[in-house]
Parts: sequence; structure tokens; C-alpha cells
Amino acid sequence: MFDDDKGKTDGVAQPGASKRILRQPSIKDIARIARVSHPTVSRALQNSPLVNAKTAERIRKIAKESGYRASAVARGLVTRRTRTIGLVVTSIADPFTSEVVSGIEQTANDHGYSVYLADSNADPRREQKIVQAFAEQRVDGIIVTSSRVGALYLPLLSEMMVPIVLINDQHPGAFVHSVMIGNVEGVRVVAEHLVGLGHRRIAYIGDQYGYQSDTERFAGYREALEAARIPVLPELVVRGDGKPEAAMHAMDELLALSHPPTAVCCYNDMTALGAMRSIHMHGLSVPDEISVVGFDDLFVASYTQPPLTTVRQPMRRMGQLAMENLIKLMSGEESVVRIKVKPELVVRESTARVKKRHGKTARR
Repeated sequence: MFDDDKGKTDGVAQPGASKRILRQPSIKDIARIARVSHPTVSRALQNSPLVNAKTAERIRKIAKESGYRASAVARGLVTRRTRTIGLVVTSIADPFTSEVVSGIEQTANDHGYSVYLADSNADPRREQKIVQAFAEQRVDGIIVTSSRVGALYLPLLSEMMVPIVLINDQHPGAFVHSVMIGNVEGVRVVAEHLVGLGHRRIAYIGDQYGYQSDTERFAGYREALEAARIPVLPELVVRGDGKPEAAMHAMDELLALSHPPTAVCCYNDMTALGAMRSIHMHGLSVPDEISVVGFDDLFVASYTQPPLTTVRQPMRRMGQLAMENLIKLMSGEESVVRIKVKPELVVRESTARVKKRHGKTARR
């Protein structure tokens, strides 16, 4: 390290100097000590065959003794790689996001990449601006969770020249690399579980914004009911916004029906929390009078009262898969365009066999 003590000239430790340099030495400093040109130092530090082996060894020794470290920017100018990844999330406060981010960061760190995180607040325009800003900052790759832009990135890919992987893309399209949960299969299994418990009036609380995940989850609900020859009734399909408060209002609407449902499939766990709150506020019991199922298996699912039956998304693993696929894309290796992750039904205590009401099974 550099110091301004005696025995040094121009801040550079001279041969025989007793102290190391206190400031970060530069290539110019090393070149001055080694009595060679700046380009020769650069080539030697990059193990270029253009530099004499003995000279290169001497330069590397001087660099090591002086504490020289190449900056990420300097390496990027030579290699055109910055070893950085841009990560765009819809909400940092979302429990789903935190688990996915953990998987991404773990894999990125294991492969020597740093991660820059930005929150789009679920705004498509903001998301697109952040992605373009990351590209201009020369990150090596970009990951976007629950993208509101999705397939619209296609025209930008050739322009930006930055690989992009989407997680649970809300507007998927061909040739866009993504990691997706099996939404249709997940809710189909949920609805089949409820049908198996004897439920016939099964409601669905979805998301009002028309995202692909809601479209697919509703399709799974419909498939299971139709396979069981149970009509899909418009009165039993209501919409929230994926958050507890709106789900409470949606559940209030279902409970106001002359024949309320005996079970509810919810778009996600946060929706299920709101539905359960509404049910309890109406003096009803889960699951004795109404069974409730969520989707995601957030950490809170096992701590609700009663513990929530839900569909598990391997959130951390999905983050790892996205990062692994991005690394392949950045390296020019063959990669999978669309990775579909299998959901898992986790049965807890919020679902039970349908109870009889007034001597009759509670069904339409």
C-alpha cells in the first residue's frame, strides 16, 4: 500500500522500500517500477503470450507485492464482461420475491457474479425502463420476476445484446427464456383435492389484473370441476388483487350468497389469508364450515390458524434455475427456453370433508 514516507518517490514504493503502498496502486505505478510500458503490464496481468515469460513473471510479482487488484470496470473494458447481473422484482416486500432472490444471489455468488436489485412496483413502464438502464450499464445478464412486459422484450433483445431470463412471466411468448411454475396443474390438483373431500360448491378467488398466472390457475380450477361434472358457476368466481384486503371483500361477496361455497380455491397465499380473515369475522370456522386453499406455500402458510393447505412453489429453486440458465446464455451454451417447474400440493388443516347442513350434504 502507498504512503508518503521517505524512501518513496511519486507515491510509488521504490526497490528496497520498507513499507507497502497505502493507496491502491495503478498499472502506471507498476509500469514505472518494472520499467516497461503500460500495455506490457496489462498484457502480463492477462497472461498474454505476447510478453516474455521472465518479464511477465517479474511484473506479476511487483503487482502482488504492491497489493494491486484489477477493478471490475478495468476487467470489463478488456473482457467486455462486468460479472454483474441486473435483477428486477415486482416488490421487494413480497415474501415470494425474497425467496426467489435468495436462490438467485446464492447461485450468482457461487459463480462470481454480483447482483444489482431494482423494484418495478409492478409497473410495466418502470420495469422496461429499469431493464434498459441495466443494459446501458453493461450488466452481463438480466433476470425479471413476474414480468409485466414479458414477450415485449423480444424486439429489444437484439438491440440490447443482453441475455434475459424471466421468472413466472405474466405475458409469456415464444423464444423468451423463462422459469415457470405449473399453474394449471397446481390448481387442478387443489380442486381435485376439494372434490375428493366431497365439496361441490367450490369458489375461486382470482386476480383482477388478467395476468397469465391467474388465467392458467383458473383453467386448472375449471378443468377439475368439469372432469367431476360440477358446473362452473359465475357467482362462485370473484376477483381480488393478490393481497389480503381485496380478498376479504371478495370473500364477503361469496358469503353473502344465498348458498355460499363450502370451499375456496385462492389465487395465492396472501389471498387465502384475506379469505380466512373474512370467514372468521363472519363467525364461521375453517375448515369445519368452509375449506380454504392457497398457492405459493409462503413461510406464513404453516403458521396461520389453522395451518393453510396450499400449492408449494419451490421459490428458492426457481431462482437458482433462472440464474443457472442465465449463466448458460451468457456463456453461449445451449439453454432451455422454457423451464416448467412441477407444483406440489401441501395438505394441512385448512381443508376437511364437507359437513352436512340441516341433514343434507352442503352442495348445490
